[in-house]
Amino acid sequence: MTMKSPSVHRAALAASAVAVLGLLTACGNNDGTSASSPQTLSGTAAPATGSHGTDSASPSASGSHPAAGDSTTATAKPTSTATAPAKGASTPAGTTGGGRCHTSELKATVGRNNPGAGQENFPIVLTNTSSRTCTVRGYPGAAFVDGSGRQMGPDPQRSPGTPATVSLAPGRSAWAGLSFSNPEVSGAHAATPASLLVTPPDERDSLTVRWQGGQVPVSGNASSVRLTVFSPGTGA
Repeated sequence: MTMKSPSVHRAALAASAVAVLGLLTACGNNDGTSASSPQTLSGTAAPATGSHGTDSASPSASGSHPAAGDSTTATAKPTSTATAPAKGASTPAGTTGGGRCHTSELKATVGRNNPGAGQENFPIVLTNTSSRTCTVRGYPGAAFVDGSGRQMGPDPQRSPGTPATVSLAPGRSAWAGLSFSNPEVSGAHAATPASLLVTPPDERDSLTVRWQGGQVPVSGNASSVRLTVFSPGTGA
């Protein structure tokens, strides 16, 4: 067996000590640069609850777990429903409101004929006679009647149109068009009605207007009467 000299043995021990020290230094230096050391990313270790700003785009962060103190979702819906008027609620006299106009609050008139291309065109005008602001929307009901109150001719048809809510302050008006082909042009059977019954939108009671527009088609070819949706003004 070959014996090493003392100097060689000491040199080997020193080299081993240096190697062990270097290994311990590398294991204790957790600066995040070592490829084998685990990394912890801020905001992902804890479950997403909405309290982490970086998680706001994820469903779990913005869904069923709102952040503490975040009242946007909790207050938006109650606020909107609390201020909405109750359906069918009336507005006291002398105040303004957006409820629909009732028949008892309106006056009906028929404006001047504006004929053209074989058509007779009359504006049906509703005027707010109450002391509150109310609304009309859509088409009126209309029917020509004789002196006995019996309807003459078929029910009017509705012309295509997009209904819009028309707000009527006291004394303001809205109008809808009533048109039909001139009987002398169309060849329809004609008669002269005594009155026009006008029913405001969503109402059952009618207003009676004396008819002064002459003959109207009541049967036969091209006897249809057409109505348009209400618009602001008088149609004049």
